[in-house]
Amino acid sequence: MTRRSAPLAIREFQDLAEFRYQIRRFLRFSEDQARASGIEPQQHQLLLVIKGLPDGAKPTIGELASRMLIRHHSAVELVDRLIDHGAVKRVSAETDHREVLVRLTKKGEALLHGLSVAHHEELRAKGPELMKTLNGVLGGA
Repeated sequence: MTRRSAPLAIREFQDLAEFRYQIRRFLRFSEDQARASGIEPQQHQLLLVIKGLPDGAKPTIGELASRMLIRHHSAVELVDRLIDHGAVKRVSAETDHREVLVRLTKKGEALLHGLSVAHHEELRAKGPELMKTLNGVLGGA
């Protein structure tokens, strides 16, 4: 944690509180959308992590756990639940058949697409207010 010598002004607390409120509003929207689609918010996040991995990253349990900031066994449980839902499957890697990768199924792709469209629409509608509050926190940067 970085400390600054000058005390924070009330406006800085208000800006930070507003920013956290705006983030929480978006997260609540996201949670509600996931549940309305029949999955839990962390399952939605896992689908997004699988689809949105950076180039060169493999969708192994370890990588997924790392990207979600959860423990390995928690990622295994999430994958198992999404397998039961029909949204993902485990496959052996082509080059090393001992390596297990997690892939989206057609059902998972469709589910993620619908959720992502809704999230993009929400961000287009509410994003300007979120950016305004972030700029306030950053001091008008």
